[in-house]
Formats: sequence, structure tokens, C-alpha cells
Amino acid sequence: MPNLSLTTWSLHRNLGPLRWTQWDDERKEHVTRVEEQPEQLSLLELPAVLKEKGFTTMEICHFHFKDTSVAYLQELREAIQQAGMRFYTLLADYGDITNPDETRREADMQWLQGWIDIASAAGAERIRVIGGDADPGDAEALRLAASQLQRLIDYAADKQVRIVTENFHAMTSTADNCLALLDACGADLGLTSDFGNFKGENKLQELSRTIARSESIHAKAQQDDQGNLDDAEFISCMERVKEHRYEGPITIVYDGPGDMWDGIDRVRALVTPYLG
Repeated sequence: MPNLSLTTWSLHRNLGPLRWTQWDDERKEHVTRVEEQPEQLSLLELPAVLKEKGFTTMEICHFHFKDTSVAYLQELREAIQQAGMRFYTLLADYGDITNPDETRREADMQWLQGWIDIASAAGAERIRVIGGDADPGDAEALRLAASQLQRLIDYAADKQVRIVTENFHAMTSTADNCLALLDACGADLGLTSDFGNFKGENKLQELSRTIARSESIHAKAQQDDQGNLDDAEFISCMERVKEHRYEGPITIVYDGPGDMWDGIDRVRALVTPYLG
């Protein structure tokens, strides 16, 4: 049956500074922009807190790693294991594998390979790789995305880390492209479906097509400026999960205003009836 999971993005105002990766086009290198946030809870403390709250699985955004030393990654791995949690996915939130600038594209691929190494050391089962920022109608860019993902699959093959992509950013903003990447790379590539990423009147139809082939669900509710959730729309998405008899983690995503734990609990209340 589906199990309850949380992404660290749902606590991004609680876990300390965010370390955003950016490309400096003038210097042709990656730079880190630090966005200060209070550290009410450390990443090392989080697994035990989540276990106590009834979660079994977690996903960690790359920008929440305060350190990528061998010692810190081992400490994180042990904290997750001791809590009895699964580190399901490391979410690499940067990298354009379809960028037309070869220098930038190759630098991003090297960056992603580095995070595959980090995922392996920290005990992550998967790493989510963004499918690219190219126009979704660009057939050549779609072929490039598939080729780049296959390169990363090959790189990760002996590191016990599975590559997954997501309906996230331009290239994978359509179900057709998500499924085309799965078809091109075969069983070695996985897919995450996020409720919040498809847009337009065909959103539910698109989502239904990707959920059918997904191994991770990001359960994100639409909300207004005050943080009020669109319960009906969210339940419609969850019904698609139920329809396809999805059995993996359902990862709660909350990024609205107010107390983040309160927002998580409100989304959780909508997910719980579908956990069996």
C-alpha cells in the first residue's frame, strides 16, 4: 500500500540556510547563493522527528545539505538508518541537461554526477534529475535529454542510486515528453509525478498518464495567498493515484504561508484516507 513521505521542501523555512546552485555565465562556473532561513531543526535531527510523526520515507533537496564531506554524509546516513526511515530520493534542484551552451551543459552534467556520488554516500535510493529547460516541442532537445539521462544512468549503475526524472520544468511539462523519456531509457529510468506541475484544463488527464508509470508521487495541493488548500482539486489528483493502484511513497509537499508543520498536517489529512 502507499506510504507516507515528506520532502524537506515542505520545511524549507525551518531547516536553516538554503544553498541555491546557479550558473555564472561570465565566469562559466557554478556559484552558490545562500538564502538565510532559521534552523529550527537540523537535517540530522529530522529523520527521528519524521519517524515519530508517522512518516516512513523522506526526500531531501540538495540545497539543504550544509556539508557534503564524507564524515557528514555518513552521519546523515546513520541518522536515517537509526530512525528506521528510508531516504527515497535526493532531489537535485539544479541542472539543465538540455542547455544549448555545451560548456554549461557539460558543467551541469559534471555537477549532477557529483550529486550522484553524494546520494550514494548518504544512502539515497534515488536521485531526481530535472529533464531540462528546453522548449517541450523541441524534438531534438528531447532526444538530447534522453541521451543525457542515459549517461547519468550509466554513471550511477555501480553506485546503487537509481535515476528518476519528474514532470518538472519545461521539457517534461507534458505527459508525452515524460513518457517518451521513459520509453527511450527503458526500465532504468524512473518517474515522479507532482500534482502541482501540470497546468491547464487537461491537467488531470496528463497526471493520470504519468501516475500510471510513476514510482514517486509529490502530493502538492493548490492554495490561495492565505494558504487555504483547494481540497477538491487535490482529492481529484488522489483519486487518480487510487485508480492506478499506486503502491509507493506519497510525498507531502507544502510551501504555503504560515506554520509549515500546520500546512503539512492539512495536506496529510487529505492524503491519509488513501493510505489503506
